[in-house]
Amino acid sequence: MTTIRQRRVGKGTEAAEDQPSEETNVKPDGKVPPDPSGGKLWNILSITVGGIVAISLGLLTSVYVATLHENDLWFSNIKEVEREISFRTECGLYYSYYKQMIQAASIQQGLHGLVYDNKTESVRTINILERMNVYQEVFLSILYRILPIQQYLEPVYFYIYTLFGLQAVYVIALYVTSWLLSGTWLSGLLAACWYITNRVDTTRVEFTIPLRENWALPFFAVQVAAITYLLRTHLQPAQEKLTLMAIFIATFLFSLTWQFNQFMMLIQALALFILDCLDMLPTAKVTWLYIIQISGLLLVCVLQFFNSMILGSLLISFNVSVLIARTVQKNLKKGGLLNRLGKLILHVLLVLCLTLLINKFIKKILNLESDEHIFKFLKAKFGFGATRDFDANLYLCEEAFGLLPLNTFSRLSSTLLFYIYGFVLFLLTVAAVIVAFRNLSGSNQVQLKEKMEEYTVTLKPDAAYSLVHTVLFGCLALSTMRMKYLWTSHMCVFASFGLCSTEVWKLILKCLHLYTSQRTQVIKYSIPIITLLYISFKFWPGIMDELSELREFYDPDTVELMNWIKSNTPNTAVFAGSMQLLAGVKLCTGRTLTNHPHYEDKNLRERTKQIYQIYAKRAPAEVHGILRSFGTDYVILEDSICYERRHSRGCRLRDLLDVANGHIMDGLGENEPDLKPSLYPRFCEEIKKDLPSYTMHFTRVFQNKTFHVYKLAKHK
Repeated sequence: MTTIRQRRVGKGTEAAEDQPSEETNVKPDGKVPPDPSGGKLWNILSITVGGIVAISLGLLTSVYVATLHENDLWFSNIKEVEREISFRTECGLYYSYYKQMIQAASIQQGLHGLVYDNKTESVRTINILERMNVYQEVFLSILYRILPIQQYLEPVYFYIYTLFGLQAVYVIALYVTSWLLSGTWLSGLLAACWYITNRVDTTRVEFTIPLRENWALPFFAVQVAAITYLLRTHLQPAQEKLTLMAIFIATFLFSLTWQFNQFMMLIQALALFILDCLDMLPTAKVTWLYIIQISGLLLVCVLQFFNSMILGSLLISFNVSVLIARTVQKNLKKGGLLNRLGKLILHVLLVLCLTLLINKFIKKILNLESDEHIFKFLKAKFGFGATRDFDANLYLCEEAFGLLPLNTFSRLSSTLLFYIYGFVLFLLTVAAVIVAFRNLSGSNQVQLKEKMEEYTVTLKPDAAYSLVHTVLFGCLALSTMRMKYLWTSHMCVFASFGLCSTEVWKLILKCLHLYTSQRTQVIKYSIPIITLLYISFKFWPGIMDELSELREFYDPDTVELMNWIKSNTPNTAVFAGSMQLLAGVKLCTGRTLTNHPHYEDKNLRERTKQIYQIYAKRAPAEVHGILRSFGTDYVILEDSICYERRHSRGCRLRDLLDVANGHIMDGLGENEPDLKPSLYPRFCEEIKKDLPSYTMHFTRVFQNKTFHVYKLAKHK
């Protein structure tokens, strides 16, 4: 439907920051420490230069993605309706609330329209602030109204520039995380360069601007950076309190801006739980992180008018269960290897059972079913029985929710990122296994401690957290392609940290019996610099070509449809159609919808399945009755769905509807034995023949090469 066509014309190194670690006061070479005043001055200079580089890279990334967006769509030249259509699917829905707040007579009236919304779902009044994560749109719209910028900056540019500006925050957070882990800002520089050169796999902000993850992931990166700093040793009490506050703020903002926050933080909580059980993190700090996650999510719950999906989240149940189980098992970290393993197994089982019981109890009390489609999808995805559930199959058939394609790894390898990441991951995983075994065994033998010292140095708490974090989010990305952006960005951090880490190179050289302090320092700086030079020479020409390629937005059929709706239908008209298209209808025309792409509501999912009967094999009177029950005045049929070829047989929308309705699918191929032929032809095909049985209920009022709009008869 929407296409992009060609536009028509009218070095150095720096000293490592003094990173507190287990080696702070160790002088293995027996040398006299350098003059402290000179070292302090050098560290201040290093931090200053590193900070300037971080900010510069962040701003350059922001300008880079903004330029790509402009060059790809010619955004500054196209009409407003074309700009709005470019916000595809759910992006258009979210942006419509920003537009609604901007156009409201006052801020109070705009907020009232969101709290008592009757245009997003026909014949229903819903609270948008409770159902959707749109506080960022509310905040931006209020900011735009009160700042004296209306004469200089259009609302749409204020919106997209904010998102592109958040990319600067994202890159700076990744840079700082890598710097904290390795002790050198050269690592942060390498992480930022990898993020930019692997842009296809690290972000999609330039073409899905309002997507919730583009708001949330920068705050998640800030939270991870703050956790990395918190896990360093020798923090002063004031530093620790400030860091905990930063973690809480970042966690709160992350939770406020994305509906899937609870699932991402659950994985983070699992990482903390694993490391705490293996005695690789300070228990007190882990407890604070559990509490921050719970409190941040509960605060969001309050702001979202006590959203039941948040209260029934697995994250809250899991974190509460861990805290309860830890209180019950007070001597979890005492005893020998077998004793500790037994306690650990019991502890894991106790936490798992408590989590399921608490979660089931909360959902029973609240009668919560908002997230059941996610668990149905996961059950079917991982092979726990086939399903005919329409919602689960809708996700299973989308490429974004499938396995991570293998060509992702070839792209990541072309920048050397995946090779270095795999090497560092293997090395630190081996170190983690050995350290975990030693911690569980509780051995006090001096000889063993000396033998394992090198492993201990390379796996400080912050590095251990980064390791488990990348492993768990890697598993998520491998299973669900849409979540790869959580993994690939941290992959840049993890690989650059390993390449620039003194402890990692010290371990490698000691294993090869080649270790000297001078050799370690030379390798630590020379290899990252060589890598940076390789990336620059190989990818700089491609980036310049990309920035010089000019295209323009081109979707005349959708533009024609939106203009027709605005000119030929009343403002109160109710439209039915596909979720993706209706989001654009709301944004471009302000008309009332029957359904929309924000799928986290059981009633909406059932409603959507009913509306989609326009693409099933149903009688015209039945379809008319269904549509009128939702107050529909007009229905939009899309040839791209009715005659879909993008998916294979069994995954086309019409196939999913046929199976859910108990009908055999179209085309050659097998059908399940209990499926039967339908008594009626496919509605979206047959209605175009203008047969009397159809024209008595539906009148064609608009059509072009892509869309067909029918007005419904209002029978008594």
